[in-house]
Amino acid sequence: MRLLVTGGAGFIGSRVVAAALAQGWQVRVLDSLDPAVHRNAPALPDGVELVSGSVADPGTAARALQGIDAVSHQAAKVGLGVDFQDAPDYVAANVQGTAVLLAAMDRAGVASLVLASSMVVYGEGAYRDGSGNLVRPGPRSLQDLREGVFDPRHPETGELLAPDLVAEDAVLDPRNVYATSKLAQEHLAANWARESGGRAIALRYHNVYGPGMPRNTPYAGVASIFRSALSRGEAPKLFEDGAQRRSFIHVDDIASANLAALRETQRGSAVLPDTAFRAYNVGSAQVHTVGDLAAALAAACAGPAPVRTGEFRLGDVRHITASSARIRAELGWRERWNFESGMAEFAQAPLRD
Repeated sequence: MRLLVTGGAGFIGSRVVAAALAQGWQVRVLDSLDPAVHRNAPALPDGVELVSGSVADPGTAARALQGIDAVSHQAAKVGLGVDFQDAPDYVAANVQGTAVLLAAMDRAGVASLVLASSMVVYGEGAYRDGSGNLVRPGPRSLQDLREGVFDPRHPETGELLAPDLVAEDAVLDPRNVYATSKLAQEHLAANWARESGGRAIALRYHNVYGPGMPRNTPYAGVASIFRSALSRGEAPKLFEDGAQRRSFIHVDDIASANLAALRETQRGSAVLPDTAFRAYNVGSAQVHTVGDLAAALAAACAGPAPVRTGEFRLGDVRHITASSARIRAELGWRERWNFESGMAEFAQAPLRD
């Protein structure tokens, strides 16, 4: 297979590149090498062709797609942003960039796409009431948060809800500009598949960690923020009570999910017929809390124990954990890294400057 990986010099994209090379695929990378992301120019593996430029530039996208069979679209502005002033950048990079890429794929006759999406398209995760009924919670109240009541309530009865695993058919509720841009990417991919006869899969990544993760920035993930604090000799600081549930997933398991999805888009099947779009969660079957993550990293780094600050941010998601049953059943994907071995490796792994 001749594969184009957009954002292929980045944290996740570079692992997709490595996994594809290990399968004997030919790989081309399209990456802007933005100095805000890459302080030092990254070295690509031998045999990988680099097209340097923005995916949002039609000429660059067209050049990168020449002779390509499939695209793994990882290029994006990531993170939840600092404030709403980030909105134009997110829309330009994620929405406009994806639109330009898909239009170029349509012209070039490239009919296979795997899109890096995110759990953020769900907003809050899934919850059940005391009778076991699925309930969509309302926003958490400021009074509850100030009193240390962090779990959401039933919007009608006021009872506290219990978290459950979120499946792909859950209501989508993007709650920030980044999340809205990721959902817009999914809609564009579905439009492209219907109108061009292509096959598209969106992988909704949950909390990704692993070697090469960016260091502490305003856009970094919580695992990187904790690692950076520990490297400075500081205790990881937990918002709320640290009991927020997440599905932490190793970056190499994300890469293997991309390869499984790319194979599916190439062959077509009852799972993904022509002119089709399908979304899959990619998260660990093991549910852990943010506090578990901080404690595991602190222990592995022999650093200070995490501190529960009780601080909170309005609009933060309380619990979101993945049901990855669909991708296991339909694409045969399995995670290889468990939480304990993954955290032990990540605690000592190099981060990206």
